[in-house]
Amino acid sequence: MSLKLTKRLSSKKKKPPKVNAQAEVLKKMGLEAFWTTSLDPASILDISTWALENQEPMEPKDLPNAFLQRLWLLSPDARSPCCKPLHDVLNNANKSPEAIINDFRGESQSAINPLDLVVAVFMSANTFLQQEMTVRMLQCQFAVPLVLPNIDPEEPSRFLLWPLRGAVSQWRSHFPDNNSKIYEGDLASTYMPVVSCVKLGHSGVSKSQVLNNVISGLRSPCDTFLHRGMDGGQLPRRLSNGLVEIGWYLPTGDTTRDIFPVPVVISNLRGDASSHEKCLSLLCEVSSAVVVFCGDLREKDKLILASCKNMASKLILIDLSDAEKNENRVVGFAGPNLEEYMGVPRGSVLQGRDLSEEELANRLCDTLKDLLPDELKHVTLEAAAKLAEALGLNVDEGAACEKAMAKVEAVLRGLDEGSAQFREKQLPLQGPSWSKLAEIEKEESKRRKEGKEIDLQLQKEKKDILVELSSYKMTPAMKIFTDALFTTDTVERTYFLSWMKLRLWLKQIEKLNSPQDLFTNLQTEMKDGMPEHYDELQNGINDDLGDSDSFCTDSTFEEETTEEQQVSEQQQMCLDVSFDQVASCSQPFEPDPSMLGLEHFLREMGLIFELTHISPGSGSHNVLRLPSLATDLLLYGIPLELMDGDASNIPIRWLGCVFAELKRRLPQEHCRTRVLTNLGVHHDRSAEVLSALFGVKFPDGRKRATRGVYMVALCLPDNLRKDMECDFLFLIDVGLCSMSLDNKINMLIHDNEMATVATGLSDVLMQSISSHDGTEFEANFTVIVNALLRIKECGSMPICQLLAQDESINSLLQASQLRRVSDMLQTEIGDRGTSNANNHYAKTTSSITCVKGPWYNMSLSEPIDTQYSKAVLKLKQNLLGALKKCAANSEAKSLPEFMSRLCAVWDTVKAESFSIGMHNTDIALAFSLLCTEFSQWENTFLEHIESWLNGARRKIFAAKAVDASIQNDHLSELKDEAREEVKTDVDKLRSKGEAYLMKENILNMNTFRPILMSNMDDLQKRVTEEIIERLGTVNESHCSLTQLEKYEVLLEKEQESTLHTLLENSKSTKVLLQDTELEEEFEGAWSKTLSNFDFRPSETDDITATVTDILKENLISRGLHKHMKKLEVNGQKQRASFQVYDEHFGYRSRLKHMFEDNNRQQRLEAQQVACNIIEEYNQFVADKSILPADFSDSYITTLLDNVEKALKETSMEIRSAFEVELKVYLCSAACQDFQKLHDRYAKDSEFLTGITAAKSTYMAEFIYQFRKRDQCQRVAQAFTSMIIKPTVLDYIYRPLGMCIVEEIQAKAQQYQSPRAFHQSLLEELIEEDCFESFLEYLLSYENIRVRKIQETVVAHLSESTRLNKWRQQRLGEIIGKTAAAVSQVTEGTNGVLSDTKPLLEIVCLTLERDGDVNVSRASLDGPFFSITTEWDRFVTCLMELLAVMRLDLAQEFSQNVDITQLLQCLPIQPQCFLLSRVRGCDQQCPLCGAPCELNEMGHEVHRALLHRPKDMLPHDSGSLSCPLSCPESMTEDNPGMSKDTEDMSVARRVLHSLYPDWIISPADPNSQMPSAYWRYVLARFSERFAKEYKQGPTKIPEEWKKITKEEALYSLKEAFLPE
Repeated sequence: MSLKLTKRLSSKKKKPPKVNAQAEVLKKMGLEAFWTTSLDPASILDISTWALENQEPMEPKDLPNAFLQRLWLLSPDARSPCCKPLHDVLNNANKSPEAIINDFRGESQSAINPLDLVVAVFMSANTFLQQEMTVRMLQCQFAVPLVLPNIDPEEPSRFLLWPLRGAVSQWRSHFPDNNSKIYEGDLASTYMPVVSCVKLGHSGVSKSQVLNNVISGLRSPCDTFLHRGMDGGQLPRRLSNGLVEIGWYLPTGDTTRDIFPVPVVISNLRGDASSHEKCLSLLCEVSSAVVVFCGDLREKDKLILASCKNMASKLILIDLSDAEKNENRVVGFAGPNLEEYMGVPRGSVLQGRDLSEEELANRLCDTLKDLLPDELKHVTLEAAAKLAEALGLNVDEGAACEKAMAKVEAVLRGLDEGSAQFREKQLPLQGPSWSKLAEIEKEESKRRKEGKEIDLQLQKEKKDILVELSSYKMTPAMKIFTDALFTTDTVERTYFLSWMKLRLWLKQIEKLNSPQDLFTNLQTEMKDGMPEHYDELQNGINDDLGDSDSFCTDSTFEEETTEEQQVSEQQQMCLDVSFDQVASCSQPFEPDPSMLGLEHFLREMGLIFELTHISPGSGSHNVLRLPSLATDLLLYGIPLELMDGDASNIPIRWLGCVFAELKRRLPQEHCRTRVLTNLGVHHDRSAEVLSALFGVKFPDGRKRATRGVYMVALCLPDNLRKDMECDFLFLIDVGLCSMSLDNKINMLIHDNEMATVATGLSDVLMQSISSHDGTEFEANFTVIVNALLRIKECGSMPICQLLAQDESINSLLQASQLRRVSDMLQTEIGDRGTSNANNHYAKTTSSITCVKGPWYNMSLSEPIDTQYSKAVLKLKQNLLGALKKCAANSEAKSLPEFMSRLCAVWDTVKAESFSIGMHNTDIALAFSLLCTEFSQWENTFLEHIESWLNGARRKIFAAKAVDASIQNDHLSELKDEAREEVKTDVDKLRSKGEAYLMKENILNMNTFRPILMSNMDDLQKRVTEEIIERLGTVNESHCSLTQLEKYEVLLEKEQESTLHTLLENSKSTKVLLQDTELEEEFEGAWSKTLSNFDFRPSETDDITATVTDILKENLISRGLHKHMKKLEVNGQKQRASFQVYDEHFGYRSRLKHMFEDNNRQQRLEAQQVACNIIEEYNQFVADKSILPADFSDSYITTLLDNVEKALKETSMEIRSAFEVELKVYLCSAACQDFQKLHDRYAKDSEFLTGITAAKSTYMAEFIYQFRKRDQCQRVAQAFTSMIIKPTVLDYIYRPLGMCIVEEIQAKAQQYQSPRAFHQSLLEELIEEDCFESFLEYLLSYENIRVRKIQETVVAHLSESTRLNKWRQQRLGEIIGKTAAAVSQVTEGTNGVLSDTKPLLEIVCLTLERDGDVNVSRASLDGPFFSITTEWDRFVTCLMELLAVMRLDLAQEFSQNVDITQLLQCLPIQPQCFLLSRVRGCDQQCPLCGAPCELNEMGHEVHRALLHRPKDMLPHDSGSLSCPLSCPESMTEDNPGMSKDTEDMSVARRVLHSLYPDWIISPADPNSQMPSAYWRYVLARFSERFAKEYKQGPTKIPEEWKKITKEEALYSLKEAFLPE
């Protein structure tokens, strides 16, 4: 799995699928190509190995890759079918929107049902990748496929047995005598109850959700089985109908949390069971119990249900049918009768119609608990596979698998006698001779190094061993093994290797099992519980147990056991040993010398080839092909053993030929290598970590049968080849075993040798730390440290990374200690960056990554750590990052160089050419203590430096903004002080280090002093560089902060000016500005601020050379080489203006114009052309100067193009000299103009970049401020106009009416009473002597009263001079009261954001209370006045508006007033008030219309003082009228004659009877004077009255004509005299 092969594992191609709905789904996900050529494990290289982040799928075609990548990271969302949202896809993918929409076809984010995704990938994968996926899915607690539907519905489904063989886990069953025992088994061959769940008929209950609740129990529900409540679960299934998937429940031994006491397999048939009868039959015959979810059943469903009862050993029915549809109830019976009808035991029918999924799961769980562990038969999935084949299903273990299994059994024939005996007979080369030969060669190397002669005895022993080895003949087991590997069928070879590993591991489990396997006690029960043809099936399994493909982990059936014994033992032992596969200890697992693994056979293969060099004639043809075979295995992913850790020897010749073969197969340019080594304890979790990281498969710690240094090869993708500057990554895994009990010293030496060799080969070294006891850690720690010291002594040092495999305090402390050692030794390759914000000076040569993963000793029932996938990706990033750093430190080695390095390191190790011996442990511990001491010294030193830096920082920030040179001098002084401070402190550390080395005798050697002093030097250099850099950063920060403050002050000033202008315009125009207009205004303020800002002076480069180069290139391109000398003046101080000379024109042109005006006109035209170009240049410079951008070369290029374009458009004959001199003139000007621009931006480019980046923020703040202030202004305006101004006007005008009334009453007495007013009115009428007025009086008394009062008021106001003074006074008073009310609310609100509405209400209440005015607050209702703003700003705006309003009103009051308009706006109108005073009772005489003159309030009888004559009133002569009239007209015909008393009495009685509420008396004949007023008027206007009323002329007595005006007035006064 380490390298993608040119040939796929599938030697046989499948037929392409038929075009159907299922094939369309595969095509949609981009898997159609893998139907004919399946995905294999090598595909993971492209998908997962080099991925450094969890990529989100963009479209459905990305889902399979995302599924595999997430699955290899054990991510809980691996099965998610969601793609990125459409807008994200549009942003990130180079696709048109139409293409994206077409891909999604209108579906939601979930592009497919998640179950279809899983099935599609399984359909497209070969059986070996299926096994890898199955193992990881079970680790994620996902259900895995057991029966996979065929893409062609007409073809049979596929039973997947091989993937289940690799699924191994541990558990603790609940047995009283051994409850804490750990069991281990695989999913394929472990006997356990199988509970199958199917659905018949339609129901609304989610079967999968019920099963999830069953498995999870009291814990939070898990998603073992995908269900419709998950993303995409509602989408229709296209591929997965007919799928049988299984979940594996494993107890933990905790009775409080375990659901079942024993392991249980729960299978789930997808879709309606009636549509998948083969699968249903298989489940019924194989399962321990079948649970049928019964919905609304048809007749066919009822027949199927009845057949299930006949096939299944235990049937549980769940009734989910609709209660209202009795005809569709299960088999047509009610619940209690169903048990009798079906013949199932009582309690086998569960009523689930009214239950939730959780409640239903609890009932089902209780039912299953009652049946476990005694009442349910135990089966294996191996046996189920045989039954599936008999039912017509395809089984994945075909002929190639069976053939490979047979070869494995042939290889292992004789293993039952014992592993030790088998190794001695079949693998003899790994015996003591090989170990002894290694010891002799090491001794010889040591003697050569010391210059001693080789001991003759040693030579003899070596010769004897070689003679013994030369007689070796390949054993039968190795011959079969190598022949099996030489097969051309790669699928068969893969089956062979996989089954070889698994078979050997199962043999090891057999050995570790207890001697008595009580599964024989269950054999009878198994037979009784299985279908009738199960006996044949089981017999077939037993017959082939020795050499078939159906090896059962837990069962070695005993033939001589009686039935009675079986029953009794079964009853006694329950199911104790039914799961007794291996008692896995929690203690460190040491390789047993008697253990046998695949690695032994591969090692033997290498040693066989090694013999060809010892005895050249012993190698057969197949033996010489072994390096080629080993290369094939290496490229496929089988680890190559570089060093035999058991014998501590390296087969150099064998490895040399393997690498030579590898080099031969690869192109010459693809042979560069880097080495990443994992160094840890043999029983730690390194294999799992490396598998998660790179998809490789090293031997697991517990399954490792050998000790050694193993290597796999990974071919890098193109992008990483460039970064790492290599083509291959060699992964090396070393498992240390320093705690061996039998030969501790020897094992310690072997570990030291292995660690030294592996470290010497490494570019990057990953040190794995797992939690174990202190003694073991100390031993392994010394091995690792000694290896690093030895390699450091050789002059090389790998980059170290640390992996903590848990978060325990021991692991983290151990990792920290190793990190200190690694950092101490990596001084030369240290990255002098900063590791974190708290420790600026720390080296980051190594990093610690904690991965809490799913390890081999974790049960599948334990959930995966949620941070596992992130931790793995982080570790991978760290490792690949370290490999990329290697490219900068060293060149990658070629394959020959790698082999040479291996030989060199091995020779050094054999000769022990190190100052630290292989058995020494004291030096490593002493050096570790030195590293700890140095770390403490360093921390104290860094704390002191940090304290000094804080003081320096305060000094820098305390300095005020001064001249730049003074500031730079201050910074230089601080830098010098810092260097001296660091040097002084490091010198103290050196002295302390020297003293420490002198005190520790074991470290008093030349090896450690250079390391310590090198670290001191590195510390001094690193801290000095860092502190100098940080001082510069602090100073720059201070300067930048100062600059920023200055700039913001200047910008704020400019913005305030702009805002003020905009707000004034908004106030006057009432127009709401758009954001685009405000952005333009801001741009103007921004540009103006930039142009006026004084940037810091600094060294800048002169642009003259750049401009000159551009001009030179331009002249050359135009063929003007001869004018190059004129460029010498470019950039120099130029003339005031450009001058045109005769030399600028051609000879003919000058000769033509010479006699006209001495060429003057032509020069003027040329001068004008030059002026136009220069003016255009000035505008160009102005435009560029306001841009927030630095000088660009394109400016000069554009300038020269403009000159050429302008000259091309002129019709004059101008020589090239004119063009060149004009360009030189303009370029000289440009050097000066654009130098200013360049200087401005070069002075503080970082500062400019910073404020430019924040420009949008400033702009947003500008717009926000305008909006808030404009809103504030508009609300203040509305409050002023809608509330304050009406209140002010009311305060001014409300008392004005009464004042006018009082003045008029004081001035005119007639307004004191109605009688006085009536008398005054009559006097005024007679004085006017106007008929129209009398006529108005007689006909419309009310109107004349109103008119006269109105005229009086208007006349009074017209003559009055107090009106303006009054209004101004009142205006000042109310404005003052309003301002005082606002000021009271203002207290304590400075800069506080407040809601204006409640504050304005307080202003109104205060004004009402203190100002004695009525304020109408109705306008405050609603949201308009409720804004959040700074109240003090709002008050300022309000005060300004009050002042403006006062000025406007004062100016209005000072102007000539329109009396009529003024009266209309008065709340109390004086004319109306006066009219009410003189109105009286408003009753008029019913005969003449004279008003009632009585002043008493509430009088009931009315009386007029002066009745009107009849002839002054209009009357109709033809109408019926009262025979009586007012007294004034009774004697008009005979004025000198009076009637007698009787007649008067009669008249009085008649009038009283007609008008009882009026007192109307006939006139006294003796008193004629009171009538003189009206007689005078009638005599005066009788003809006019007759004409007006169109009546005949009235005869006027002569006496009346003699009445004078004075007499009439006198009579009037007499009539109105008070009685």
